[in-house]
Amino acid sequence: MSAVTYLEAIVVGALQGVSELFPVSSLGHSILLPAWLGGSWQRDLSIGKDSPYLAVLVAMHVATALALVLFFRKDWVRIIGGLWTSIRRREVRTPDQRLAWLLVLATIPVGLAGLLLEGLLRDFLGKPVPAAIFLTLNGGVLYAAEKFSRKKPAAEADTVDFSTEDTLVMRAVSVEEATDVRLAKLGVGEAVLIGAAQILALLPGISRSGITMVAGLRRGLGHEDAARFAFLLATPVILAAGVLKMPTLFAPENHASLGPALVGSVIAGVASYISVRFLTGYFETRTLTPFAIYCAVAGIGSLIFFAV
Repeated sequence: MSAVTYLEAIVVGALQGVSELFPVSSLGHSILLPAWLGGSWQRDLSIGKDSPYLAVLVAMHVATALALVLFFRKDWVRIIGGLWTSIRRREVRTPDQRLAWLLVLATIPVGLAGLLLEGLLRDFLGKPVPAAIFLTLNGGVLYAAEKFSRKKPAAEADTVDFSTEDTLVMRAVSVEEATDVRLAKLGVGEAVLIGAAQILALLPGISRSGITMVAGLRRGLGHEDAARFAFLLATPVILAAGVLKMPTLFAPENHASLGPALVGSVIAGVASYISVRFLTGYFETRTLTPFAIYCAVAGIGSLIFFAV
């Protein structure tokens, strides 16, 4: 296997940072871009088993997860604090406590599926034609979600109840806290179903954030709440998967790619932070439709290019 070059790592790092959080599938783009460019790029950026490129992607995923942790740092302090007090007091009473447990339970299905299926699906489907097909399907799913998802009445969606807090003192309530109170109202089954939707992102071309948002919209969440829940759910999954696979980056056959992996990871982390900052504002007023159109066009174009 050829080592990943610095230029390749920079380009792929920027692509990873954007496409992991935008609902357009980072894995699909990581397969399609080298195939489109051809030549040394296609040779160096092979996603096969024990590939240096795969190890570099692992490092970039860790960088993406760290960017999410940094962006949502205040929220994670509240949520982890809620989990700790819930365990210590043996209660689930406050919105933070409930949301913490919903995130834990909703992460279990994709965690198990990732351990069992990720390598098999990647090796079997990690090729341009399957990636193009699933990217097209991703676009169709995003578009269908916008057309057919049920919407909660505005009054119901915007109501926030802080009556479960220990004290009802006058204080400023952040937008993030208000959103988390609404998310904490999800039923356990609803949260687990939304989290389980991430399993479909094991298919190259299906977006993790996109399919999670679609599941959230189907359960009646608004775009802003669905996006936030998707990003919160993605953080522990991406981080755990990356850390678990990180030792492969330091295998002797990957030593030549360590420098590019570091540079690419920095680029991926910065791009991820900018992306999540943009998207949290974007979904306050906008929809998945532009991403649906992009995925459909890019997927169909790639399918024609590689299959004909």
